Amino acid sequence: MSRNDALRAARLRAGWRTMEAAATAITERGQALLDDRQFTVSARTWRRWEGERPGWPAEETAIVIHDALGRWPEDLGFTTPPGWIRPEHHEEADVKRRALMGVTAAALVAGPVAPQHVAPALIDYFQQQLEGHYRADMLLGPHDLIGTVSAQYQLIDKLVRSAKGETRRGLLRVGAAYAALVGWLYQDAGDMDGAAFWRGVTQEIAIRSRDPHLIGYSLVNQAQVRTDLGDGHAVIDLCEAALDDAGRLAPKVRVMSLQQQAHGASLVGDRDAVDQLIDQADGLLSSVDDNLPWGNACRRTPGYLEIQRATCYGRLGLGTEAGSLWSQVLAIVPETARRDRGVYMARQATAAAAAREPDQAVEIARTVATIAVETRSARMVRELVTLERAMRPWQDAPIGQDLAEVLAPAMDGS
Repeated sequence: MSRNDALRAARLRAGWRTMEAAATAITERGQALLDDRQFTVSARTWRRWEGERPGWPAEETAIVIHDALGRWPEDLGFTTPPGWIRPEHHEEADVKRRALMGVTAAALVAGPVAPQHVAPALIDYFQQQLEGHYRADMLLGPHDLIGTVSAQYQLIDKLVRSAKGETRRGLLRVGAAYAALVGWLYQDAGDMDGAAFWRGVTQEIAIRSRDPHLIGYSLVNQAQVRTDLGDGHAVIDLCEAALDDAGRLAPKVRVMSLQQQAHGASLVGDRDAVDQLIDQADGLLSSVDDNLPWGNACRRTPGYLEIQRATCYGRLGLGTEAGSLWSQVLAIVPETARRDRGVYMARQATAAAAAREPDQAVEIARTVATIAVETRSARMVRELVTLERAMRPWQDAPIGQDLAEVLAPAMDGS
């Protein structure tokens, strides 16, 4: 056993002893409450926690462990689940969450509305606004846009109830695009419940529009949530469903479905399928020529498919291959796409760690941490948590301490 392994083992044993002492003290007090939560640990749970790969405690227990010991479970050696972002400031997080939930509730207009004339020109108006929202998202991140975009969806939903004929169908189509964007903003903000809700709204509106392209797009949106939840098989199922009648689908929707299915393949460890699916999507990319306002990331984003391939390679642990692709991608992604650059650079740093280049990983992380603080992107913070895990072999070395200092401002804001 190396010195670093021995130190980590000693730290983990010390952590267990501290937790056991805390649990004993709590038990002696008899159903003591910490922050209005009971902390009880069964013998079976302790045995599971003491295994080679300690299982992640339930969220309530994770919070109580922090309240009792001042440390999060990942600091005590637990294996973190996909999408975990530790809530450093629970009251602040609760306030933010209540605000986001309020936006969702307000966006659903209840009951009948007074009839009104709906001009067809409103469809073009909302489509033009949508393109501006996409650009603002790249510059600002999610929090400053959620209220604005969901309020516009609310207006579209209200107008749909009075509109007739093709005007109504056009508003349904643009409404599905707005709901998809709101879902994406929630996902980027780290609220997976809100994201799943809005992806469901997207699918409902797409089905009501009778537009097969939008229905396929809505299934890809659902698959994106499942990707962030680490559910590779669900991602594949949803994308295969979107591609069931691929001959009817616009090339854009087929490209999105194929690349998202590649993410599902990477989650189940199938590197061959990743390459096959992305290569297939690449063969369709030149055919994407429609002017619809939604789902245009494959046209709008430089190096779109190589970004997906690099992300999949990183997820598969192919650090050298992923790092090479990220260098190519970041050479063409504009500085104005600040949030996206930050996410890509975080993945590049993780690839460097996987390739045993910790100094490069930390150097890249310096820039990412600054962008994460500015944009408040939970997706970026999640990537930095992944980087922390990849850097654990060096956590006791000076470079590991450097990383902790670099990431502290971003993690404090999570």
